[in-house]
Amino acid sequence: MISIKSEREIELMRHAGHINYLTHEEIKKHIRVGVRTEELDKIAHDFIVKNDCVPSELGYEGYPKSICVSINDEVVHGIPTNRRLKDGDVVSIDLCVDYKGYHSDAARTYIVGSVSKEINDLVETTRLAFYEGLSKVRSGAKIGDISQAISDFAHSKGLGVVEDLVGHGIGTSIHEEPDVPNYGVSGTGLTLKSGMTIAIEPMLTLGSKNVCMTDQDDWVIVTEDGSPSAHYENTVLVTDDGYEILTGE
Repeated sequence: MISIKSEREIELMRHAGHINYLTHEEIKKHIRVGVRTEELDKIAHDFIVKNDCVPSELGYEGYPKSICVSINDEVVHGIPTNRRLKDGDVVSIDLCVDYKGYHSDAARTYIVGSVSKEINDLVETTRLAFYEGLSKVRSGAKIGDISQAISDFAHSKGLGVVEDLVGHGIGTSIHEEPDVPNYGVSGTGLTLKSGMTIAIEPMLTLGSKNVCMTDQDDWVIVTEDGSPSAHYENTVLVTDDGYEILTGE
């Protein structure tokens, strides 16, 4: 069922989104060579709780931590451990914040130390792909408008577009209808309406679009060919004439 949010619900989601944005800003200060990913998890957890919110991911379908930290070929759902970041790593941080039962979802990809131009371009193109999709958001537009804008831009830069993972609606649950794929055909799919809240999240790779689950657990999804990936996501409110980003920029 597609949920149209009331003004009260939107205000709650704005607050959840603002704390999500501030949490990412706090984490960003600590992205460096040698930091353990579980330290980043604790920093995020403590910051969210200090701001009278709840880390939505903790315990979600059994997930054991408060954020996801995915490194290099890990596309999503990397579990924080005692693993240390090293020079040249590409690190995606995905986190959700719950404020009074309403959620926000945002992801950012960071570079640790020095990397090649190819890796820098991957991270920047993934961010820009989000904005290509965002530019299509308004009441009356189709989901496919967002999807094709993202995939056309990514493919024009020679990048793979992960198809097995998609954006989604969000509100009283982290994942609601509708799906928001990063590939598709303009003019097709669900019609957007003012008051809908969706998470748009390009996930791009330097190689194949294909992904698979790791053997170690039932969470971490990696690129099948081992190529690096990047992830950029915001929670977005659909308005009559456009959009509002609820999780900062």
